[in-house]
Amino acid sequence: MDRPSDLDLLQRLAALPGGPVDPRPPTSDDLETLAHELGRPARGVLAVAHRCRHGVPASVLTAPRLPDGTPFPTLYYLTCSVLSAAVSRLESAGVMREMTARLAADPDLAQRYRTAHETYLATRDAVEDLGIAVTAGGMPDRVKCLHVLVAHTLAVGPGINPLGDDSVLLLPEAFRGEPPCVGPVPG
Repeated sequence: MDRPSDLDLLQRLAALPGGPVDPRPPTSDDLETLAHELGRPARGVLAVAHRCRHGVPASVLTAPRLPDGTPFPTLYYLTCSVLSAAVSRLESAGVMREMTARLAADPDLAQRYRTAHETYLATRDAVEDLGIAVTAGGMPDRVKCLHVLVAHTLAVGPGINPLGDDSVLLLPEAFRGEPPCVGPVPG
């Protein structure tokens, strides 16, 4: 990720409306930490899109195609195992179902969620156009994965994805006193 074209790409993505706020090329330590957090080597990581307060990668920006050529429409991927577990607790509590019902009942919310989908798609297409309008997390019509919505909000900041914003605001109750993330893998 140290080629000038890749750095230029990250700068272009950051300049897009709804693009990642501060994408940074992953370091070798980041990739080791990601492998530890995911339980497998990270694939297609273009940038660390958000770090937790301890500096650990929490959301990464991934290539629309994995190294083996497989399409991977999920642009932002949640990588912190403790954060991911907290988001899973929100999903188990029925938050996705509640949010989908809110989308059906609130046209303004539905439009803002559709706009989040469109900016997500535009950012992904700026990396590589897969020729499909599928993004992730159920956007634009439903909520099927809070992990994606949280990763999206962490990467782009508040005000872009309203349901990602809401999910992030619900996180403190889902941590149940656990530490917010693990530290970097010892070298």
